[in-house]
Amino acid sequence: MSRAPGIAHREARGGGSVGGGKGLAGVALVTGASSGIGAAVCHRIAAEEGWRLLASGRDGDRLAQVATSTGSTALHAELTSPDSMERLVREALEAAGRIDLVVASAGVGWAGPFLSMSPAAVDRVLGVDLASVVHLVRLLLPHMVAAGRGHIVLVGSVAGATAVRGEAVYSAAKAGVAAFADALRQELRGTGVRVTLVVPGVVDTPFFATRGMSYARSWPRPMAPERVADAVWEAVVSGRDDVYVPRWLRVPGMVRAVAPGLYRRLAVRFG
Repeated sequence: MSRAPGIAHREARGGGSVGGGKGLAGVALVTGASSGIGAAVCHRIAAEEGWRLLASGRDGDRLAQVATSTGSTALHAELTSPDSMERLVREALEAAGRIDLVVASAGVGWAGPFLSMSPAAVDRVLGVDLASVVHLVRLLLPHMVAAGRGHIVLVGSVAGATAVRGEAVYSAAKAGVAAFADALRQELRGTGVRVTLVVPGVVDTPFFATRGMSYARSWPRPMAPERVADAVWEAVVSGRDDVYVPRWLRVPGMVRAVAPGLYRRLAVRFG
């Protein structure tokens, strides 16, 4: 396997490899670990040797179950404000001393006409799905850059790549995450810190039950969160910049980029 950019730089400064080869080890922080993709990612990382795992979530009971089954340290957090993010990062660093890998998978949704969306719902979706991600990275990044190593994995959504009718604010938040990842990747070139954006399609998690509208499409069928977790780990090992799950999800974004008129006609027809 060829080395990803920045691996030699990290190894020259000491410490193990994160995001560029096998035999990885370190401290991982996973947000949204109470259920869904976050819980699956915790189990995937726990299956690897040499990792100290910190699991963050807002559902205390479910988080405790995940922590017990994965041997991780539970960090209860409501990702609704910069203060809550500062508390989470402080507790994580106090517990483990450093963070080598962060997987930001916490997220909430809201479905329905934008005109019927309350200000509180707007603030919650933007706060959890975008602002908390930005603040989490803002707080962790100085430590990673100082160490000359680290990997930031941001979990986006196909809604951020193609936009989904009835999920305007969620789509905007996830599009913001994608742009944030791309801009960060450019800024961090040569620092030893990698940034990966994982873009899943429809995932079988409690997300749809809590967003106010169940998933009613016959296609694409929801996939297991473990499939996304496997893709996250593959990205960590390979150091890939962008991962689409499934891979064909790249196609709608490509159509949007090269033929926006055709894309919009298809979006109106198929939603």
